[in-house]
Amino acid sequence: MKTLTSMLAVASLALAGCAPMVANTQGLEGVPSTLMPRTATYQDLISLPPPAGRIPVAIYDFRDQTGQYRPAPASTFSTAVTQGGAAMLSAALSDSGWFIPLERVGLQNLLTERKIIRANMERTGQDDLAALQAANLLFEGGIIAFDSNVRTGGAGAEYFGIGASGQYQVDQVTVNLRAVDITTGQVIANVNTSKTIYSRELRAGVYRFIDFSRLLEMEAGYTSNEPVQMAVMSAIESAVIHLIAQGVERQLWVLQDPDILQTSELMDYLQAPTPML
Repeated sequence: MKTLTSMLAVASLALAGCAPMVANTQGLEGVPSTLMPRTATYQDLISLPPPAGRIPVAIYDFRDQTGQYRPAPASTFSTAVTQGGAAMLSAALSDSGWFIPLERVGLQNLLTERKIIRANMERTGQDDLAALQAANLLFEGGIIAFDSNVRTGGAGAEYFGIGASGQYQVDQVTVNLRAVDITTGQVIANVNTSKTIYSRELRAGVYRFIDFSRLLEMEAGYTSNEPVQMAVMSAIESAVIHLIAQGVERQLWVLQDPDILQTSELMDYLQAPTPML
């Protein structure tokens, strides 16, 4: 009888402690917005050695070419990856310090505003609106693959109704980035990069009869899902670094100080081996 009383007391304390965890939302509301979290690839991107001169580049689109949607029942109409690839690529190119992205995605809006300015200038007798800057390179590519359940696994154990388990899932997103010479249309650099997306779940629970009419059931768990957009951003940033490294190696563009190449992050990317399946 003493053992039963002790078990009930422990169960009551456990349930009392779990209830606030489930019902309490304090700290989840009113959280201020922050800058987008970045991965280690971003630190490599902003630490690149400076170029001899920044290159004006155009990005018209960087589309999701996978055609995949999130699995049901999450959503049958929401895409599996972000549709903002062009914005991410433009930010990565600018942050690298090597390129000057020119607005081309919203080019029609830009031209409309320039027409308004030109009309106002003609009315006041002015006519000195500067011409739009032309790009030297065109960046093409997109999100070319999103593979779910590349690897899955898990383990668990249970003894007398008390047990714990864990499982994980690995997805993978792949992007392609190409640099095109506008004067010739030649693809002068091309790179594919992939980023894995990890999801994991840990669970522990108790399920047993205290006596023939009393059932004790408790469960706790934790799930962690890596945001897909952060994986896409990391893959794009990695593609930009690899593309810069390829261009330096092929002398398509040059460093401000060529002697710094051997000790810079670019050398790490040039020497990185290609993983084999």
